Amino acid sequence: MNALAFPGFVPDPAQSADIRLRVLSLGAGVQSTTLALMAAHGEVGPMPDCAIFADTGWEPQAVYDHLAWLRSPNVLPFPVHIVSGGDLRADLIAGAQGERWASIPAFTRTVTPAGSELPVYDEDENGDLVVVGSRIVATERASIGMIRCQCTGDYKIVPIKRKVRELLGIAGRRSPTSPVAEQWIGISLDEALRMKPSFESWQVNRWPLIERGLTRRDCLRWLERHDYPLPPKSACIGCPFHSDDHWRQMRDHEAWADAVSVDAAIRTGFRGIRAEVYLHRSAVPLDQAHLSTAADRGQLDLWPNECEGMCGV
Repeated sequence: MNALAFPGFVPDPAQSADIRLRVLSLGAGVQSTTLALMAAHGEVGPMPDCAIFADTGWEPQAVYDHLAWLRSPNVLPFPVHIVSGGDLRADLIAGAQGERWASIPAFTRTVTPAGSELPVYDEDENGDLVVVGSRIVATERASIGMIRCQCTGDYKIVPIKRKVRELLGIAGRRSPTSPVAEQWIGISLDEALRMKPSFESWQVNRWPLIERGLTRRDCLRWLERHDYPLPPKSACIGCPFHSDDHWRQMRDHEAWADAVSVDAAIRTGFRGIRAEVYLHRSAVPLDQAHLSTAADRGQLDLWPNECEGMCGV
């Protein structure tokens, strides 16, 4: 599709005139890699001033290898900066030992033993819930929940934002009241639900792949046509948003043992969380989770829930 396939997403020319810095958020996955290479070919413009890769410290080795290729001579005509907000894996382990941590969207399992007494609620005349009695649980009950996601913000958004402010020369200074930076995010048309606006007055977000009506499959075709290596999925090794298909693919690689090890290490100990914590959506130990092909059919895709639309691209 041409660049005007979705004109509603094309940047406002009047606003673009004040942009001093264009930054491509590089996850080193399929979409952001395609976006960076399309810019290098002059198919998307204006040319970004740089790309920024936020390293969580827990990416698969294939992602680091692909990133090294992107940064090698004669691949991209603009620099790729690497920033970090810390080592997510180490911080997660520390959190399970009672230290402060940025929560990942892990799953929790709470078991109510048979014979437990639970309160019964009703509404009072003001519509507020009040306890009106109690009941005894006849059989053991288990409930699965999910912890809120802070990792994208702390390990990707904040480090990238800090670097952009540094490049603009406004680090430690009052922010401009109108956009002076444009951040390109590699979300494709099939993941448009993940688009999030910038909440900074001095920055606007842009999604060039959506402007052109390109899906992830279109990106793969573009890479193949230009004889580029196909990127791995850019997501942390132990991300709870992984589908069963992705977990299955990991089982034959070294990263699987690492994910299983971390999953076992984070079961309890987090501040303010009484339930047991798991990486797999079934809330069972990762190496015991049912990952058959049949289990994947009709499985809800959790990526649209990713809080900032910055992971896995």
